[in-house]
Amino acid sequence: MVAICYTVFMFDKDLNCTHEHCTRCSQKSNSLHGNKNGHICCTKIENLSVKSADHYILENINLHIHCGELTAIIGRNGAGKTTFLRTLLEEVPHTGGIHFMKDGKGCTSKPKFGYVPQKLEVSSDSPVSVGDLVLSCLSKRPVWLPRRKKDKILISDVLSATGVQHLESRRVSDLSGGELQRIMLALAIRPLPDILLLDEPVSGVDRSGLSIFYEIVSQLRHTHDITILLISHDLDLVAKYADKVVLIDRRIVVQGKPEEVYKSDEFIQAFGSRGGIL
Repeated sequence: MVAICYTVFMFDKDLNCTHEHCTRCSQKSNSLHGNKNGHICCTKIENLSVKSADHYILENINLHIHCGELTAIIGRNGAGKTTFLRTLLEEVPHTGGIHFMKDGKGCTSKPKFGYVPQKLEVSSDSPVSVGDLVLSCLSKRPVWLPRRKKDKILISDVLSATGVQHLESRRVSDLSGGELQRIMLALAIRPLPDILLLDEPVSGVDRSGLSIFYEIVSQLRHTHDITILLISHDLDLVAKYADKVVLIDRRIVVQGKPEEVYKSDEFIQAFGSRGGIL
């Protein structure tokens, strides 16, 4: 039996967040989020567990995350990392509480999520262009109809967010892994989410593409104050860009700043010597 789900989308009177980003968010314009009531600036996860039959996939996860931060989830294969993200998206039944705070106050509405998967499967003979893909995701207008001026503006605006507007006429099937993931990222932040989930989004991408992707994601947290949760095996880039690292092995084994986690015995036991990562 799968555990019964009871996600709590509210702010408990005993929860408290004194993080500087929450104060900053309450003082600045939220127009970038398209929400006059502000955006989610704090998420507190309490005793979150996922169980299948008599086996725990996740057990007693406790985590406090904030907007304007990039939190990296690391761990060996099968540790429950992807299940954790799917639980936040309400795709997996679970027990425990998920509490959201908006502008220093309790929030009963669900946050807006953006999601970039590990990869997008595209047939090699597909004629779909990048522009077609963008319109199919953001407009109800059939992509085979002639593009209107506002359609062209929309496509350019979306792709420019990650610097890939020059790829508009390219076939999706002809793109490199890094180019495709930057397009997926552009779509994931339109409209701008409260929480951006990245599930190993650069798996199979070359080193140059990796660095570009991480740099763009890093800029997003600062320019838009969104919460970013990233699953990654790229430990050196995580060390460079993440504000917080969470090592998961069914439970949270250790969490903290990259330099703290990477020096821990738990990290070395999971990944071996940290070598020249830091």
